[in-house]
Amino acid sequence: MATEFQMPKLGLTMEEGTILEWLVADATAVVEGTAVLRIETDKVETEVVASADGELYQYGQVGDAFACGTVIGVFVAPGETPPARAAQATLAAAAPLAAAVAIEPVAVVGSVMPDGGRRFISPNARRVAALRGVDIQAVRGTGPNGRVVAADVEAAALTPRLTASPRQPSNVVATAAARQLADLLGIDLAAVAPDPLDGRVTRDGVAHHVRTRLQPSRLPAPVLTTAPRPPAAVETLAAASQTPTRVVRMSGMRGTIAKRMQSSLQTMAQLTLMMDAEMDAVVADRDARKAAGVAPGFTDYVIAAVARALQSHPMANAQVTSDGIAVLPEIHVGLAVALDDGLVVPVVHHANRLSLDALAAETTRLATGARSGSLPVADYDGGTFSVTALGMFGVDGFTPVINPPNAAILGVGRLRDQVILRGGTVATTKRLTLSLTWDHRVLDGAPAAEFCRAVVNQLANPERFE
Repeated sequence: MATEFQMPKLGLTMEEGTILEWLVADATAVVEGTAVLRIETDKVETEVVASADGELYQYGQVGDAFACGTVIGVFVAPGETPPARAAQATLAAAAPLAAAVAIEPVAVVGSVMPDGGRRFISPNARRVAALRGVDIQAVRGTGPNGRVVAADVEAAALTPRLTASPRQPSNVVATAAARQLADLLGIDLAAVAPDPLDGRVTRDGVAHHVRTRLQPSRLPAPVLTTAPRPPAAVETLAAASQTPTRVVRMSGMRGTIAKRMQSSLQTMAQLTLMMDAEMDAVVADRDARKAAGVAPGFTDYVIAAVARALQSHPMANAQVTSDGIAVLPEIHVGLAVALDDGLVVPVVHHANRLSLDALAAETTRLATGARSGSLPVADYDGGTFSVTALGMFGVDGFTPVINPPNAAILGVGRLRDQVILRGGTVATTKRLTLSLTWDHRVLDGAPAAEFCRAVVNQLANPERFE
């Protein structure tokens, strides 16, 4: 019996994965646990192992993006005939449309016959077809063995204009998944607006196009177990004012960062305050540790201070949900790590429970693994607050953008010498600027300032970090 091979869900926030490479040839016999595929999520590239034994027939193509749970292949026993490849590949690409268009199941008009040429049609489907005036022989069945059920007929009756499968124009730049959906639903890709960031027609763009053509009053009640993901917003961007030397496509990691940061700014009431922290005690503590062979980075001290300040200011360790402001019991601090082609945020889990030395060892592991691409997805999941540093570039203060779904992020500036007047005497001190961006829906200005002051106070007493 065939076993489906689905796009895995490797983390709580993963929604889809893009196939980068099949590590085995099509129809290769594999054993469960063997690495067979490399995918890219919004956070990391990683290998996927076989979920069963058997000959792996591949339906997903390199470069295609699929929602978690979508069938991208099938395992069959030696000598067993796999399900029809074309049908499975098309349905795999179409699976996310149920959420995007809010119709489930989707029935498409076309001459589709199961093996042997016999049509399986339920009596109720025949009755509905007669009432609706639908050609039952032209409806694709979604039931067992391709059986046409009443819901298929109802959906076909609602999509009379989506019956033809036009020859897609070759000059339209589109993802493979978008082409498969367009072919399945009879959509002309030339009529679909491209993604403003990616520059190509995407699967979400096709879904958005379909939604605009269907009258909402005629849509059947959606059968969804989870909230549907809204389609990507489509907007027209101005052309470059000059002929560019090159064009960097906003896809992959760059596209994900662009979309998330734009969404973050559009959906949150973000404000930023800046506050100086005296670092003389931290410098002295670090010098002593360095003499003993251990030298945490200054950002490590800030993360330790943040983790302890969050314990006394839990509203900064919260997220906005549909039920209200969710105050989270565990403290997991994300550390922004710059890569050549983007930015990732691995997470120091239970940062408030770690000694400074243990925390420094963990941030070193996370930063090294993030730059080499070797971190598992679990190391990117669960962050409740983020810290990002630009001090190494000579930056004092800046405006960091919150990493959703967190309610705040702290920016760390450069360590600098500053002249002060202390007891009537001119002296110098070590200072750095902390830039706190917070969601005003969660925190007002005074509580946000109190939290930042708590971080500053923690840095004045680094001996507490043991």
